[in-house]
Amino acid sequence: MHLRGLGVIDDAVLEFGPGLTVVTGETGAGKTMVVTGLGLLMGGRADAGSVREGYQSALVEGRLTLDPKNPAVTRAVEAGAELDDGDTLVIARTVSAEGRSKAHVGGRGVPNGLLGEMAGDLVAVHGQSDQIRLQSTVKQRESLDRFAGGPVAKALAAYRKTYTQMRRAEKKHREITQQFAERAAEAERLRTGLAEIEKVGPVAGEDHELKAESQRLSHAEGLQQAAATANQALSDSEGSGYAVALLMNQVRRALEGGAAHDPALGDLARRAAEIGYLVDDLSTECASYAAGVEADPVRLAAVEDRRATLSHLVRGYGEDVDATLAWAQEASVRLLELDSDSESVESLAAELEDLRQALAGQAAALTRARRTAAAKLGKAVTAELQELSMAGAKLFVEVNYKPDADGLVISDEGTIDLTDQAGPVAFGPDGADEIEMLLAPHPGASPRPLGKGASGGELSRVMLGLEVVLGAVDPVPTFVFDEVDSGVGGKAALGIGRRLARLARNSQVLVVTHLPQVAAFADQHLLVRKARNGEVTSSGVHTLDTEGRVRELARMLGGLEDSGSAQAHAEELLEMAEADRQLV
Repeated sequence: MHLRGLGVIDDAVLEFGPGLTVVTGETGAGKTMVVTGLGLLMGGRADAGSVREGYQSALVEGRLTLDPKNPAVTRAVEAGAELDDGDTLVIARTVSAEGRSKAHVGGRGVPNGLLGEMAGDLVAVHGQSDQIRLQSTVKQRESLDRFAGGPVAKALAAYRKTYTQMRRAEKKHREITQQFAERAAEAERLRTGLAEIEKVGPVAGEDHELKAESQRLSHAEGLQQAAATANQALSDSEGSGYAVALLMNQVRRALEGGAAHDPALGDLARRAAEIGYLVDDLSTECASYAAGVEADPVRLAAVEDRRATLSHLVRGYGEDVDATLAWAQEASVRLLELDSDSESVESLAAELEDLRQALAGQAAALTRARRTAAAKLGKAVTAELQELSMAGAKLFVEVNYKPDADGLVISDEGTIDLTDQAGPVAFGPDGADEIEMLLAPHPGASPRPLGKGASGGELSRVMLGLEVVLGAVDPVPTFVFDEVDSGVGGKAALGIGRRLARLARNSQVLVVTHLPQVAAFADQHLLVRKARNGEVTSSGVHTLDTEGRVRELARMLGGLEDSGSAQAHAEELLEMAEADRQLV
């Protein structure tokens, strides 16, 4: 990990090996900046105050060697990242003096949120603030579910699926019932409109046909005169000798007379004959039209009344009769939908009841799986506490139903019981359970919630015991502990060192510590030391050899790294730790 311009660190590179790595140094030397840097790489909040004075920005860059099958690698590749040598992922984060930050993964700029999504599969960072989070029932539930593994994961997945369906059905039911009055009013408007249209009984295109008929009836005399005049001109009904039919007959005979000498005139004669036939047909139709047209005031009045009725109807539902009929068709479909509201409400209510019954059964199954795992987890962590100098201490993990003023009561058999004296139960996205860890710090003591009565040192050891147990069933590639040994010492500190060494069998473990008893168990020991000007540069981060470790442990034991007795004590610690590590 490369740090530049971060806190007291000017420019430094730290190389972490496998197993257990401890970071030590005097107060204010910058040890915590190591954890701060890791937190930034894992998507932690950027703080402008962490940028070193005189720098425009701070840089943290990490090179992580990972299993290509790690889900974090998959997320990174999907975001466009590239791996070096097939298994090395480079993550970089910069923080400006104004507080803005940028993230890069595998050479590709990514949202800071992606680092947070990847973090859970890369690093578990534990600082003293995690002791506070451990007091949260949510954190305790997450720890229990992680320990339980498959049985709880399967039950929880089934529960969440039904829970999502139930919430969706509840929303739909709520929307329909809340809008019932509005939908009922809409249905009444549609019913009124359809009844009015049905009463009038319009026919498609009727308004246009009536308009044409009105025009004919209103001008009957003029239309009859026009047709009669045309017929006279065509047929010479009065014998004027100038009718079109007579003239065309003359044209035909003249052309036929010359056809004997030129066939072309024969063709023209035939065309003239055809025109004569057309003239006769036109004349006949004009005569027929003239004979058929007559003024009909009664029919005209009826047509105008019908047009007025249709016009009034159309104003309310469309531009013309066809548009009105289209509205009626759509309204009929919508009315069927609205009229089914009562059926929908009943159907949804029945569906909700079925989903709640199913959810109750799945919640009970989830509770049983958690209670089985809770007994095992409490027993396993209790065993760890004995190794952490908390002889006689016991951890109890209780799984109870969450109370809720408006919820339902479920029994272990998965049935809904509205008369259960335990009170209603809250169904949440993670089940109906409230997980609580209780600690009895010594024999005879009553178990009390971790947030009530447990000291900082006890919380540190409970958290470490949990991680050792959880790490055995669900290991994280890297664990980081920032002075979680605060508040303990002596034999308890040795116990913490042993358990950290045990955790390091399956994962890389990085520990910032002030306790020599913990540092003695390290596979790698890094010393952070300030220069005289108060800066930490690359030359200020040392990987200690055996001699260097003896001097540093002597300093941590009594502040006298050159003291012969302190060094002898340090050597004894190292020998003891090495012997213990062989047994871990």
